[in-house]
Amino acid sequence: MSGLINYASCTVLWLALLLKAPDLVRHRGDPYLRTICAVLGLAGMCFFLGAPPTVGAVNALGGIPNLAAPLTYAAITAYCAASQVLIVYWRGGPRVHRTARRWILAYAGVVAGVAITFALGDAPVERRTDLDTYYATTPFIAEMIVLYLVAHLTAVSVTTVSALRWARHVTGWLRAGLIVLGVGSLCNSGYSVSKLVAVVARWCGYDWSALGTTVAPAAAGLGALVTVTGVMLPLTAPRIAECRRARRTYARLAPLERALDDLLTRRSLRLPRPRFAAPGTLLMWRQTSIHNALSHLDVYFDRSLYDRTLGAALDATGSPERARATAWAAVIVAAAREDARRDPTALPPLDRTERLPEPLPGPADLTRIADALADAALIASAPVPTGTTTTGST
Repeated sequence: MSGLINYASCTVLWLALLLKAPDLVRHRGDPYLRTICAVLGLAGMCFFLGAPPTVGAVNALGGIPNLAAPLTYAAITAYCAASQVLIVYWRGGPRVHRTARRWILAYAGVVAGVAITFALGDAPVERRTDLDTYYATTPFIAEMIVLYLVAHLTAVSVTTVSALRWARHVTGWLRAGLIVLGVGSLCNSGYSVSKLVAVVARWCGYDWSALGTTVAPAAAGLGALVTVTGVMLPLTAPRIAECRRARRTYARLAPLERALDDLLTRRSLRLPRPRFAAPGTLLMWRQTSIHNALSHLDVYFDRSLYDRTLGAALDATGSPERARATAWAAVIVAAAREDARRDPTALPPLDRTERLPEPLPGPADLTRIADALADAALIASAPVPTGTTTTGST
């Protein structure tokens, strides 16, 4: 009677809704996003209204025995409609809105049928957990029970088949999400199947109410957990992967930033580090600092040093990419030393006539240069630019 499964499932679903709320605020006109939020919100509402403590509170506040039953059934029916609309929007196509409207109208009719049959029926004894089997033979109340259960079973069956069939034609995280969604919908079918079996058994004179009070909530709770995972997987997994890539790239660039740290500090080229920033923001901050330093060092880059290092690295590694990264690393270290040797108040030298054969490295090149700089021997042995001396160098 505690409703622990219901409240736990409701919490999971509404937490997922909370995570999507910022996106909904920014893109409130997106029907696909609205439908996802509706699925999560209504699924949580189903579990919340179906919890025995909530059932008792609703019945007491409304002053009508078992008033919570049609409200819960209406929420379940609305959730079924939202699930179907989600699949429709997910698949896309030229008749998306028309198909979505048909599902909404069909299940609106089911909600109306639930309300009408409850109003016509008589359920004077409050039943918080076994109303389906207790009133399975009561006129109109029995029809209400069968109506919502058949509507639920139809919705989860269509969702399961549609999701698994469509998963065969897509790849990546969308395929994974569809498979998980299909499995979750299949688990959800255990809710309506177990309750229908218990109702039919009651018609036959057997008391199988335990199916509706134990098996059905467990199946619904498991189905909710798996379903929300399937819905959220294609939305969150790419972002998580992107954050992981940004975090790894940020860490890989650390040797290059350390090699330029003195220059960045002396010349005030580093922007303030953002606090509590996402990995992508931190990566952009580090890349910007590095590019600021490289732009300042451009006048010190030594063409002959680049060519010598490139040839030696190419002979040693046989990899053009690694050789270019090593040559850039040597040139950057030498240029940083040359800048450090000069008077901080002095103007930079005039541009050299022999420019490097390549433009400043891009984001992908920076990580390879940083990998080359991770070799401490390279930093220690990097020569100074051609035509300079080591006097006063650091």
